[in-house]
Amino acid sequence: MSILRLAVSVAALALVCAVPASAQSPAKPQGSQPAAPAATTGTPPAAPTPEPAPYSYDSQGRRDPFVNLLARGSDTRGASTRAAGLPGVLVAEASVKGIVRDRSGFIAMIQGTGTKTFIVRAGEKLMDGTVKAIAADSVVFLQDVNDPLSMVKQKEVRKPVRSADGGRE
Repeated sequence: MSILRLAVSVAALALVCAVPASAQSPAKPQGSQPAAPAATTGTPPAAPTPEPAPYSYDSQGRRDPFVNLLARGSDTRGASTRAAGLPGVLVAEASVKGIVRDRSGFIAMIQGTGTKTFIVRAGEKLMDGTVKAIAADSVVFLQDVNDPLSMVKQKEVRKPVRSADGGRE
């Protein structure tokens, strides 16, 4: 019963809000006449008031409500803006082809999307991260997180060495 009353009152409120303001104003008396137009003295009309400045959003540390949440975390940079060489390789595209040990430590051979192979050491930068460490069997990357809703700004990605035949025996 109370749900029915609530539905009726919501419908009545919607009807009242839908009625134009001119219909809600009290009716004019029948005998009244419209006011006489003001006498024109030949002066030009006043200049129109300037439009208000467009709205600007002050985030104050909050997320921007106009950012598309469906595209979050994706790389917005296109292939045309990529740098040449290792700084143009994404961590997700990198494939570890081999690891070699020398006097100074481990060196890794990284392959990007094409057939180019790069020699990297710990601390070198990629497009969206850096090489954190190189072990005997894998490379650890620190990948920058491009998600406005995420509290973490970097995550570790461990990539093992890929064999020449893709792991098939």
